[in-house]
Amino acid sequence: MVRRKSDSRERMVMSAAALLREYGASATSIDRVLAHSGAPRGSVYHHFPGGRAQLIDEAVALAGDFIAGLIETGVRADDPLVAVEAFFTLWRGRLVENDFRIGCPVVAVAVETNDDAPQLARSAAAAFTRWQAALAALFVRHGLSEERGRRLAAFVIASVEGAVIMCRAERSTAPLEAAAAEIHDLLAHALRTAGSSADPEGDRDAPPP
Repeated sequence: MVRRKSDSRERMVMSAAALLREYGASATSIDRVLAHSGAPRGSVYHHFPGGRAQLIDEAVALAGDFIAGLIETGVRADDPLVAVEAFFTLWRGRLVENDFRIGCPVVAVAVETNDDAPQLARSAAAAFTRWQAALAALFVRHGLSEERGRRLAAFVIASVEGAVIMCRAERSTAPLEAAAAEIHDLLAHALRTAGSSADPEGDRDAPPP
């Protein structure tokens, strides 16, 4: 099937996101994106007048939107434990299917300095904020206070992203499995406690038994 010239922009953004997942931001060059996407060189500054920084920025936004969509779908779930487990399951599958070679493109940008393109850090922060807000809304909907919901949402995101990094280093899903189990127990306890009428504010912050 012959590719249409009009889809070269989308292919480049998707290729940039894929390269960020595997190689990180500093190794995601225009040349590498062109080779991966098969897009013509002349399309780079036609579609991305801001050059490499704009291309990577849009790839981060694409990745952020994808994960946010999954989380926001989970917000409509009847069981927040199932929704959170689905988040872990997504990463478990991706890591195994890709031989532990890929990570999160948003993290790839966030951990580098990018002094010449500070907007990249802002885009990564915006993605994390959106994910946390979606999870917090899910938790609040199921009875947690807004403060506890925000804290737990940040903890879930941090745990998943940190576990993915450890899994890549160890070439094992063990860190992700451990994080998933602990978060399941913590969240289950928080949800049970939120439904209790006895000293709800104090119980919300109590550790699981």
